[in-house]
Amino acid sequence: MSDPNPLPRRDFLETAGWSALAAWTASGTWSPAESQAAAGVDSTPSLEAPFPRPNMVGSYGPWLAGQVLGDRPGWLSLRSGQWPDLAAWRATARQRTRECMALVDLGGPPEVRVDSRHEHEGLTVEHLSWQLPVGPRTEAVLLRPRDARGPLPGLLALHDHGGNKYLGWRKIARTDDQPWEVQRQHQQQSYEGLAWANEAARRGFVVLVHDTFPFGSRRVRVSDVPPRLRGDAVDPPPHDLEGIRKYNAFASAHEHIFAKTLLCAGTTWPGMYVVEDQRALDVLCSRPEVDARRVGCAGLSGGGLRTVYLGGLDERIRCAVAVGFMSTWRDFLLDKCFTHTWMTYIPLLSRQLEFSEILGLRAPLPTLVQNCNEDALYTLEEMHRADAILAEVFQRAGAPNHYRGEFYPGGHKFDRAMQRSAFDFLGRHLA
Repeated sequence: MSDPNPLPRRDFLETAGWSALAAWTASGTWSPAESQAAAGVDSTPSLEAPFPRPNMVGSYGPWLAGQVLGDRPGWLSLRSGQWPDLAAWRATARQRTRECMALVDLGGPPEVRVDSRHEHEGLTVEHLSWQLPVGPRTEAVLLRPRDARGPLPGLLALHDHGGNKYLGWRKIARTDDQPWEVQRQHQQQSYEGLAWANEAARRGFVVLVHDTFPFGSRRVRVSDVPPRLRGDAVDPPPHDLEGIRKYNAFASAHEHIFAKTLLCAGTTWPGMYVVEDQRALDVLCSRPEVDARRVGCAGLSGGGLRTVYLGGLDERIRCAVAVGFMSTWRDFLLDKCFTHTWMTYIPLLSRQLEFSEILGLRAPLPTLVQNCNEDALYTLEEMHRADAILAEVFQRAGAPNHYRGEFYPGGHKFDRAMQRSAFDFLGRHLA
């Protein structure tokens, strides 16, 4: 999931040139000489170089990564060799993950209202909405092939973050021939101009896309916060591009405030949106056109993060495709936490379960992870490390062929080639 203010971050990444990931010894300890050599730095001791290389927290980084976090499998890891019973491991690790997320209570399946229905480019489109116990009414769209018969596989399409909280479902779907300009620009930047939820529906899926907290209809309104927090932000209409830019700048600055508020309340950001995604999954599985035994989820970036958590925790997700969000806690700690939102982090879990292993909790169910070699949100070495960890988890679960990791050229994206591979994977395992 990208940072709430993506342009400055990406400009910085293009010019900063972070050095290579630090080397680690076989015991998992930090090796300053190897780290500096890998980065092309003179390893001669100097008072001006008190730690191996620049990282997010300076001289504290090696200690936090090597001694506090550590480099060995946590006690909840299937790789630890301490879990001969796969079902017991999964149940225990899921329970602990839920505890650390501090999932909120948003009630049971929501009461859904169909606000409109029409046809668009061979699809039947329904605009839906429902009211959760807190916040504005959730808006969503359901897309399905117009002439399809019989129960179809369902897909919960999870929109990205993208530094744009003004948009939610509109980032990945279109319902008419006149998309908002901000919507068109977003799809061009991240999806090669495609509304990928529509493309999936044309492949024979019933696709639900909903706004999750705090995006689109679920976003925080500027008018609802104290004047001192507003700056020059407004609650703009959809065609006011400058107003939307100001709103997203406000939302970026407000994110750390909301994160602190959630922690004060005894919950976390994942503790909110994972439950919202589960309520949307309730809606999808309840549809008569959907075979609830054949349901998957997928998403890029923030949608990939949501796939990691929902796919790892909810057994109803029978096939999962996480795009552009896979690395390690060590990567976030040392190099990349500045590129990621507060929505990523789960307090206390990292010493017990590696980030990639949260998605691995779904093993042996089919799972695809798509990465890009030049994705500036992660270090390539740690993307490959996460891939190897997931491969080992599925190997230990007795289903090595049910995990696939893919690496594509280019930066952060879900382009046409990646979409084709993802839809083929979903179709094969949900047929």
